[in-house]
Amino acid sequence: MYSHASTPVKFERDCAVVMIPSGEEVTMPAGAIGYITQSLGGSFTVFVDGNLFRVSGQDGDAIGKDIQPPPTLPEGATKDDLESLIWHQLGTCFDPEIPVSIVELGLIYRCELQPPDADGHEVEVEMTLTAPGCGMGDILVADVRDKLEMIPTIKRAHVELTFEPPWNIQMMSETAKLETGML
Repeated sequence: MYSHASTPVKFERDCAVVMIPSGEEVTMPAGAIGYITQSLGGSFTVFVDGNLFRVSGQDGDAIGKDIQPPPTLPEGATKDDLESLIWHQLGTCFDPEIPVSIVELGLIYRCELQPPDADGHEVEVEMTLTAPGCGMGDILVADVRDKLEMIPTIKRAHVELTFEPPWNIQMMSETAKLETGML
């Protein structure tokens, strides 16, 4: 996993991380040294002692990285502005093993903005994984939900994981195929 392009890091504090690909949550102790192998969408994939770990963007400070500010909407934002921001946020969700967004991978089957009520909007998302047994499924679902619920006026995001139809590489965008060498 280490390459000359990887960035060395030292954990400055104990940090909750997720082991890739099992999805097991563990604590990385302060002082652990590793290498950032992927830094996309605000989270980080770090190689430490022969294993990969996902560091949430909210914990970026543990490895000396800035925490990204939440998304904003302009004053007087329209429904189109909100839908555009929703898709932008979905595009910041990355499979921690593949440097391609879940949107480009074709993992989002449905995304619908519900009409607002007094408390705000709800968003319904139906998504899949590249493999049904992926241990990172719950982590990706939580990432989608968390990033959508950061958006002003979104009170709740319902994210459903489905495997019908099964995902296949034909669902990938041309960009994703090019980036992964499948084109």
